[in-house]
Amino acid sequence: MDTSPDLLVRVTGRASLEAYARSSYRALRLVLAYAVLTGCALGMALPFLWLLSTSLKVEGTEFVFPPQWLPQPVRWQNYPDALHVVPYLAYARNTLVITVAATTGTLVTASLAAFGFARVRFPGRNLLFILLLSTLMLPDAVTLVPKYILFSRLHWINTYLPLTVPAWFGGGAFNVFLLRQFFMTVPYDLDEAARIDGAGNFRIYWSVLLPLSKPALSAVAIFSIQYNWNDFLNPLIYLNQQQYFTLALGLQFFQSEYGTQWTLMMAAAVMMILPMVVLFFAAQRFFIQGIQLTGLAGR
Repeated sequence: MDTSPDLLVRVTGRASLEAYARSSYRALRLVLAYAVLTGCALGMALPFLWLLSTSLKVEGTEFVFPPQWLPQPVRWQNYPDALHVVPYLAYARNTLVITVAATTGTLVTASLAAFGFARVRFPGRNLLFILLLSTLMLPDAVTLVPKYILFSRLHWINTYLPLTVPAWFGGGAFNVFLLRQFFMTVPYDLDEAARIDGAGNFRIYWSVLLPLSKPALSAVAIFSIQYNWNDFLNPLIYLNQQQYFTLALGLQFFQSEYGTQWTLMMAAAVMMILPMVVLFFAAQRFFIQGIQLTGLAGR
């Protein structure tokens, strides 16, 4: 075997070049990936940036071309003015009441249903679960008229009941599925140990599974809060009097037959979505962890 210094130099040099080429290729892929992701992020953030920019403009400069992304001058007074054009605080209170009631019902009943499908063995369990999931394929428009007739006969129109009570009856098929998948990742050994100590099903649900399910419960809570806070269609159908309106309905009062107060509407919209943005970033770690762990169920 030739071990001359020249051969060793050539082999070492070739290996160094190959290693440098591989590292350069990985670095180039990483740069391209970050560039694409940054472009996508900016594209998705563009509507929000326009919303924020318009909320700080002087009325009449909203649609100037080319657009003024940095308003000149900045008019912070749009935000206090938006609070007085409509009873914004009353709408926010109504939205908060509906969101809290519906989210609480979703967490309680969806977790109970998920516990039954994940931990309680009974005949037809898998068939009922498949039937539950099949309801996800049913368009919401199909059930609008039957639900309205039902709530009308119950004299629930123009109350918060149609917007809150259904959440206390199962919490939604998707939420049940999400929590059931998470519950199935918890070892059954914990259930058996609790039963040896004399715990029943409800005790196992309350003292064993729920404390371990904070990530999944956080994910369900974020989904429910965002849905109920931003919901427009259901309040539009069931609420007729302005004193019961939510924020999503209240934004329409910035429009009139004489024009639309775009700057004030955008200011009100920013104040409406700001709590959801803060909520997401505050609970982002639990949300991502809950979504990730629900895909690990193998049984």
